[in-house]
Order: sequence, then structure tokens, then C-alpha cells
Amino acid sequence: RFQQVQSMMYDLMEWRSQLLSGTLPKDELKELKQKVTSKIDYGNKILELDLIVRDEDGNILDPDKTSVISLFHAHEEATNKITERIKEEMSKDQPDYATYSRMSSSPTHSLYVFVRNFVCRIGEDAELFMSLYDPQKLTIISENYLVRWGSRGFPKEIDMLNNLKVVFTDLGNKDLSRDKIYLVCQIVRVGRMDLKDSNSKKYTQGLRRPFGVAGN
Repeated sequence: RFQQVQSMMYDLMEWRSQLLSGTLPKDELKELKQKVTSKIDYGNKILELDLIVRDEDGNILDPDKTSVISLFHAHEEATNKITERIKEEMSKDQPDYATYSRMSSSPTHSLYVFVRNFVCRIGEDAELFMSLYDPQKLTIISENYLVRWGSRGFPKEIDMLNNLKVVFTDLGNKDLSRDKIYLVCQIVRVGRMDLKDSNSKKYTQGLRRPFGVAGN
């Protein structure tokens, strides 16, 4: 029973990470929510906990706003679904390595980064792109975190000063087992074509030019 619940918890942790990522289309998001609620209801049943009745979207029904007959039918439908689910689970013969596989691939780790300052003499506005990089495979393994930095040495959004924080999520045990992971910052200068150009008539504003890169 412990291994059974453990396997279910790893599934729920992985699905929760997908829900929080905010990258799923609307139809996939609805389908995943239904899978999550179905798994929770099934777990409550095998642990002999209370049965929770829900609407079509997976939301818990409010007994103060739902008629007695509707609640009765919802209980009947939920019981039938869980009974069918138990039969399906009992007919499966899952090997022990399945649990380990889910545990190994479950993205349950995160990296918190707090940007305190950026020191680089550019003379113009800049965009900082921060990401995680695998030097062995020569590939970026995360999304970019963008910080817009002003020419005066402060963030463009001054209210973000001392509040530039990001969490790189969905890092699994596979990522932790990499030999090295670098936090890379790519610097893009935003402004004129040539910094040495002093003739205002020749200025070309808003051009994005690669300026530098740093890693740690």
C-alpha cells in the first residue's frame, strides 16, 4: 500500500509541476486537471477517506448551492468512476521499476536566483538574458529570464530595484546528475549602431547588438 501511494504521489507532483508551468493549452490543461482530481479521488478511496463529489470541471460541489438530488447523482457517478478505476488498476501488473522511473524523472527541483546588481560599463540600455547551460552538451536547459537594464546603472523598471528574482523550475534528478551546470548571462546592447558615433544625425536608435556574456 505504501508503494502504491508513493507512486500516486510522484504522479501528482509531476502533474502539479506541469499545471504551474503555465505552458499548457486550454484543452490539455482541462484534461490534466481531470486526471489530477481522478487520481486524488482514487487515492482517497483506497485510503478509506471521505468521497469528494465534483462538477464536470473538477471543482468540489458546494452542498449549500447544490440540490440533494444533484448531490446524490454526483455521488453515484463518482462511486462508479472510482470502482472502474480500481478494477483497471488491479488488472495492471506494473513492475517495481516503474515507480523508480517516475521518481527519477519527476521534476521536483528548483533554482532560486536573486539579481542584486549588474556592473558593466556599456553607455546605453541593455537586456540581460539569464539561463541554465549544460557545457557538456552545449545546450541551454531552461527558459530565459529577462532583465532590462538602463544606461544609468539601474533597472529600467526602477520599482524592480532589489526585487529581481526568478525561480528556474522543472529541474529533475537528471539535471542534478549533470557534470556541470552554468548560470549564463547574455548581454545585449540596445541603442545606436556604433558607440563611438557622436553625430546625432547618424544615430540609429533601438538596434539590438550582442555585447558580452558571463557565466558562473
